[in-house]
Amino acid sequence: MADHYEVLGVSRDASTDEIKKAYRRLARQLHPDVNPGEDAAERFKLVTHAYDVLSDDDSRRRYDMGGGDGAAGNFGGFGGFGDIFETFFGASQGGGRGARPRSRRERGQDALVRVSLDLGDVVFGAHRDIEVDTAVLCETCQGSCCQEGTSPVTCDICGGSGHVQRQVRSLLGNVVTSQPCGTCEGYGTTIPHPCGTCGGQGRVRSRRTVSLDIPAGVETGLRLQLPGSGEVGKAGGPNGDLYVEVTVNAHPAFSRDGDDLLATLEVSMTDAILGTETTIQGLDGEVDLEIRAGVQSGDVLTIKGRGITPLRGTQRGDLRVGVQVLTPTRLDSAQRALIEDFAKKTKAPDPQLAQFQQGLFSKLRDRFRSH
Repeated sequence: MADHYEVLGVSRDASTDEIKKAYRRLARQLHPDVNPGEDAAERFKLVTHAYDVLSDDDSRRRYDMGGGDGAAGNFGGFGGFGDIFETFFGASQGGGRGARPRSRRERGQDALVRVSLDLGDVVFGAHRDIEVDTAVLCETCQGSCCQEGTSPVTCDICGGSGHVQRQVRSLLGNVVTSQPCGTCEGYGTTIPHPCGTCGGQGRVRSRRTVSLDIPAGVETGLRLQLPGSGEVGKAGGPNGDLYVEVTVNAHPAFSRDGDDLLATLEVSMTDAILGTETTIQGLDGEVDLEIRAGVQSGDVLTIKGRGITPLRGTQRGDLRVGVQVLTPTRLDSAQRALIEDFAKKTKAPDPQLAQFQQGLFSKLRDRFRSH
């Protein structure tokens, strides 16, 4: 078995610091991440094991007295993981082992608000002023978190590193751990005199108004993103984003099919027979309709360009109006006589089975989809 002193290249009366320096120098040269060769890996094991034995006073004494390896708590030649961490990550003042303090400035959280629109707002888009209850920058301290004339001070526990280290003996040797400082919560500084308005947070809750231009063509469930309009972060950190979720209210007369608008028009039997012209009130003004003579229930009248402006585009959809012919249910004797006379003169065929239909509403739906 190789002599541990020879492995590290130090004399038998070398001090602890000399042993540590020798180990750090060799570990940097032989670590597998730096030197992937098999010989280097074996030497790294030997160097690490030798340092494990000689860095501990008790195990070094047993080794010097001929007590074999003398190492207590080694595991297969690997040990001193805390020292390995120190070798490759260094040690900072205050015991932080190279860890940096975290910043008090944090990005604010995103915010979500919901807005209801009428179907008419979807045709061309709409403008809304939305009330948002979020965190805003503290006007008193402007995000510094401190009272006027004061500032954060370096934590005297971690020395400004934001971390403290603890050394623990285990079966693997001396293990050094690093964790956030409990005094400064990992910031590296403390605030002896926090702002009285925000309590040292750098922000306060407030209601504010956000102006929003809602584009045409939106639909229920769509979320619009407003970057940087969410809540401000701690200590004046950057704002999060604001998301606006849209809900489109149902309309009593119109429904939507993509970029098209759908409606149903009730037509009297006489107007259906003779034809007529009429005007209906659309979502964006009056619409003139020409009903041809002999129109049937389920026929669809299409008015180009009177639908919805698409979300990404300029060409509006169509307005499609399904016809429903109304049959009179109450006739006086004179009206009935006229209808009977009309029936005799036209000699209409007897009722008979025709192609199966799913009913009026299914028929209208199918007609809408086919046009």
